[in-house]
Amino acid sequence: MIFDEIEDFAAALPPMTGLTGLDLGEKTIGVAVSDSLRQVSTPLETVRRKKFGVDAARLLEIIADRQLGGIILGLPRNMDGSEGPRCQSTRAFARNLSRLTDLPIGFWDERLSTVAAERALLEADTSRKRRSEVIDHVAAGYILQGVLDRLRHLG
Repeated sequence: MIFDEIEDFAAALPPMTGLTGLDLGEKTIGVAVSDSLRQVSTPLETVRRKKFGVDAARLLEIIADRQLGGIILGLPRNMDGSEGPRCQSTRAFARNLSRLTDLPIGFWDERLSTVAAERALLEADTSRKRRSEVIDHVAAGYILQGVLDRLRHLG
């Protein structure tokens, strides 16, 4: 089940399950997870992209191991809010993933998540090499935390 509206996504979630947030890049997928109370997002890992089947298998393994109840994909809109080729690619990934799982899949506007992640890593005096290793899953953490904050406001 794929949901464009976060309210519909929230209504489809099983109770007391964490979520995963994904930051899809061309070469990597940043993965973050939340606790079962959906309070805190934690950057987890960066998956090096290979083929869709291999990537999806790793993501579903993480989801199963942590008994997560929903998937959020960062939607890389253009700064004017329009959707370009990267959004189409993200939506295609969601469609393909939805064929492999019954979990609800939602989208979150990720326009400034990588900028925020980069700023946080710079403020933490992280080396350039280390930043390149962790930026994707830190960005996924920002995406997922945005969703968690919004879900809290929905009640």
